Amino acid sequence: MEVLAKSKIVFDPLYGFIHLTKLEWEIIHTPFYQRLRWIKQLGFTFYTFPGAEHSRYGHSIGVMFNAHKILQRLGKAVPENDLFDDEIQSPGKAFHQSIRLAALLHDLGTFMFSHTTEMAYIRYGETTHEKNGKGHPDDHEHLGSYIIKNTDYAGGITFILKQYGLDPQKISNLVKGIDPNHLANQILHSEIDCDRMDYLLRDAHYSGIKYGTYDRDYLLHHFRVGIVNGHEVVAINHNALHAVEDFLMARFAWYSQVIRSARGARFDAIAEELCFYMLEKGKIYTYSQLMDMIANDPVKFYTFNDQYFMQQVHHYYSNGSFDKNPRIKDLAFSLLFEKVPKTVKCEEFKQRILSQDEDHVLAQILKKAEDKIKEIKDILKKKGTDKDWIVEDLPKKNIIFVKSRKKLVKSKSNENLLLERDPAKILMDNGDVKLLGDVENSIISDLQTKFNFVPNVYCSDSAYELLKAEGIITG
Repeated sequence: MEVLAKSKIVFDPLYGFIHLTKLEWEIIHTPFYQRLRWIKQLGFTFYTFPGAEHSRYGHSIGVMFNAHKILQRLGKAVPENDLFDDEIQSPGKAFHQSIRLAALLHDLGTFMFSHTTEMAYIRYGETTHEKNGKGHPDDHEHLGSYIIKNTDYAGGITFILKQYGLDPQKISNLVKGIDPNHLANQILHSEIDCDRMDYLLRDAHYSGIKYGTYDRDYLLHHFRVGIVNGHEVVAINHNALHAVEDFLMARFAWYSQVIRSARGARFDAIAEELCFYMLEKGKIYTYSQLMDMIANDPVKFYTFNDQYFMQQVHHYYSNGSFDKNPRIKDLAFSLLFEKVPKTVKCEEFKQRILSQDEDHVLAQILKKAEDKIKEIKDILKKKGTDKDWIVEDLPKKNIIFVKSRKKLVKSKSNENLLLERDPAKILMDNGDVKLLGDVENSIISDLQTKFNFVPNVYCSDSAYELLKAEGIITG
């Protein structure tokens, strides 16, 4: 234990002491990683649940720790003394270290207030739409990959990885879940992966809301390696079937009751709207500017965090730049001083449980919601003032238990569905591997097609009164 005793450690409120290799310690102390301290894990959820002040920094270390524990349960980890001894090199250690690093770096490109402002960058799509653009979304995953592969200078992530004999492209592929190794991809990207295992418990801990809790130790104990057509895959013992179901239901409830609830999502929706406006007006860093900072000025990129966003909003609110757009000015006031917007409630904006396999039903419901939004906007334009605004927040992703078999078949990249990366897999007593949705005594087999459709529309106080008077909402 002598080598392990000399390793660097951090203390985590969920897992206790977490040991870090010299390489990991060096990466954590770069401007790229330290930036994550200043980005809240749950965006503006802390306006509703004041304890939710935790950062992407602690979350990412927790994800690494869970990846480490999964590797141990699968028998793919090297002894810890070997892992923390720089003198020892082996293919097994390189694999172990690479998985830990991919988990540690998975959120390296996170935007201000996490996913809150990311959606504005994706909508704006600067580098996606430009001539000869890169062809993928302006999202955190690709920005993180860019950091991993394009910082080959002293103190850069690329430079450090190369110093330790690791291939940045390999780490990038793992972060994006496109490595040739099926098992590696599943540890990092699946319906039960190291990322979800951390954020459900961490978010529940800090917010005080217990929807995301599950039995982590019991679940971890039952991770196994399954064999499908000669390939190793991550599976979970049939004995832990109900622990798996509990995990998936906890995630479903968490997103339904906290992340997408009208209370939890309102200020995130406002912040996204403000970010999109500032991108259009050149009042905030663009994606291409971020890429330039990454390649040339890591200390400046460090400032791309929550404080920068709030500073920009406050600056333009205070100096009168928003005055020409009363809607944006009012949104900025709401965000800066936690002025709670009204929630527009009507039949078209009701939360519904729908089927993943009935695309036409979702299309009809979305069309009705969009038509109602257009009707509201028309009324506000004709009878309201510049102070009468709405913010629409229709779901961009579905809240699901698991992806349905029909959806899997439609989107599959492998001949055998059991080799698809994301679906949860169960190792049966006879050694067979099954999709969770195909296990007869699983409640998920009945729920696998279901998803929760949670639309939200918010408005100003004056707009709310006008819409009530017009009979659009009942109040």
